[in-house]
Amino acid sequence: QVQLVESGGGLVQPGGSLRLSCAASGSILTIVDMGWYRQAPGKQRELVASITSGGFTNSADSVKGRFTISRDNAKNSAYLQMNNLKPEDTAVYYCNAHVQQRFGVGDYWGQGTQVTVSS
Repeated sequence: QVQLVESGGGLVQPGGSLRLSCAASGSILTIVDMGWYRQAPGKQRELVASITSGGFTNSADSVKGRFTISRDNAKNSAYLQMNNLKPEDTAVYYCNAHVQQRFGVGDYWGQGTQVTVSS
């Protein structure tokens, strides 16, 4: 089993910044990729950004130029630096990881962290 623990959410004013962290632990051979998703009230969960073990990144058009995803393979961790936050970024942010384990690749989710952008 693998656990993902997120931190770093909170309340911030428009134009402000936050940094989310996600740490994976448990039965891990290697982490194939990690990503951040978000879900606003009444909306479907959507991909924010993802990063492979080799550092290849992908991000939603709505956050390009404002959000940056990174990871530390040695720490099994991923980060999401969010700058110039807007009210429409308000959502619960979830960490996701595809983990190579002994018997295959597992798909894991964190518990979510709330990000609220409001004046």
